[in-house]
Amino acid sequence: MTTPVTDSPVLSIRNLSIGFRAGGKVAPAVRDVSLDVGVGETVAIVGESGSGKSTTAAAVNGLLPDNAVITSGSILFDGSDIRALTEKQLIAVRGAGIGLVPQDPMSNLNPLMRIGRQIGEALEVHGRTTGRATDQRVHELLELVGIPDPERRATQYPHEFSGGMRQRVLIAIGLSCNPRLLIADEPTSALDVTVQRRILDQLESLTVGSGTAVFLITHDLALAAERADRVAVMYRGEIVEQGPSKQVLRSPSHDYTKSLIAAVPGLSLERAPVRTAARERISTSDVPLVSVRHVVKEYALRGGSAESFKAVDDVSFDIRAGSTVSVVGESGSGKSTTANMVLGLETITSGNIVFEGNDLTTMRGKELFALRRRVQPVFQNPYSSLDPRFTIARTIAEPLAVHKVGDPTSRRQRVLELLDQVALPPAVADRYPHELSGGQRQRVAIARALALRPDLVVLDEAVSALDVLVQAQILELLASLQREMGLTYLFISHDLAVVRMISDEVHVMRRGKIIESGAPDQLFDHPAHEYTQELIAAIPGRSVASARLGEAEPA
Repeated sequence: MTTPVTDSPVLSIRNLSIGFRAGGKVAPAVRDVSLDVGVGETVAIVGESGSGKSTTAAAVNGLLPDNAVITSGSILFDGSDIRALTEKQLIAVRGAGIGLVPQDPMSNLNPLMRIGRQIGEALEVHGRTTGRATDQRVHELLELVGIPDPERRATQYPHEFSGGMRQRVLIAIGLSCNPRLLIADEPTSALDVTVQRRILDQLESLTVGSGTAVFLITHDLALAAERADRVAVMYRGEIVEQGPSKQVLRSPSHDYTKSLIAAVPGLSLERAPVRTAARERISTSDVPLVSVRHVVKEYALRGGSAESFKAVDDVSFDIRAGSTVSVVGESGSGKSTTANMVLGLETITSGNIVFEGNDLTTMRGKELFALRRRVQPVFQNPYSSLDPRFTIARTIAEPLAVHKVGDPTSRRQRVLELLDQVALPPAVADRYPHELSGGQRQRVAIARALALRPDLVVLDEAVSALDVLVQAQILELLASLQREMGLTYLFISHDLAVVRMISDEVHVMRRGKIIESGAPDQLFDHPAHEYTQELIAAIPGRSVASARLGEAEPA
């Protein structure tokens, strides 16, 4: 964190209100927001989805959608009112005066354009460089954000970069013209904790060196508390509390802030309410529900090479009925590939996965189809995994129809039962995914997974895209369903704080191998492997946990 070097703010927002036109009316989204961001200062707006934080950021950059209207207030950037600028003046300010690091690098980078060209375009549009000077500056920027071999990397395309590398490219674009203000809108929410830490460290060092002010938008209070000088908490379009981050963290005044702090998963907290909810259901049988033995998954490399890439390398573990077994690791560790092999969605190169005595490697046709009735998935993004053209009722009933279970009347009844189980009202049945919140959509995904009464549910990053409050609700829901139905979970995640809350057994994966395994308390309190120690050290939220418990802040 940095300290502002001047009393004159780079950004000054006063009494800002924004609404969205719909059906001849204007629905309010942001109400009477006021805040300042000083030179060299990092200010974070924290809030759940729909709180208005990203809308506020879009107004600062003059990027509100066409149906949005600023109904009152002012936005001053270096003393000039953004609202009074022409479109040509706004284009000149964007990038040169106000940089932007958006959330999703895959949707914000052109998949058909080389990385170097995308960075160079930002420089040339604002008249900073041309020709060879652009190439040289692009290479400098790539090196600056920690991307090795910049000359070669500049010629590659986004799909040839990891998620963390793509996010670094967005930071390079955002900082390319040395802006006075950088808006970072959920810049690391989709990244693993170790990658997140490296990128935020890099961003902090770059902005400290240039005196750039940072306006950080996030739903992660733990991250904001550790990275921002000041925090503004936003709820239903209003800033309900703001001040120095440590002050807000230690002495929250608003109930919503208190609830955010309470919902942050912390490593030093008791996990009993969630993790032990179904402990009495765990089978004591010597035969596990699922047995993964020496499993390998290889992919052929492109270009006709005889070599192959091992995504999963000699992985073994058991899943007992009624338990929650978690596999954790960063992107590319092989954890999702392992989950897909358990689901029967990926073929096994070698080794065995045995489900109640039946070997998946020998299953074909009807046998494999029957297995999928007993093993169901819940994926990370419920919006992309739910068909936008289907009603919720049709979405939940689809597995029943595919497996020819019941008739339309009985399926409708089953849908209503499932909605009740995941705490959604019957009226949701006739809505569409876009009419629901992220948390509601994930409840629908869980209901669909439970439709066929499976024995095993594979949850692949099922809560990683959710706000902490919604995340806590979904975790409690999973625990209660496990207790009531005797469900077994295979939980895939990069979030170790969440994993500790819910797991009976944890396996840490790196580069295709399981490098450490154990009970949660043993693994987190006494990690043996250096990589596990690094993962735990990278988790934001320790200061939040300490604040809740009244402990001294961790060093």
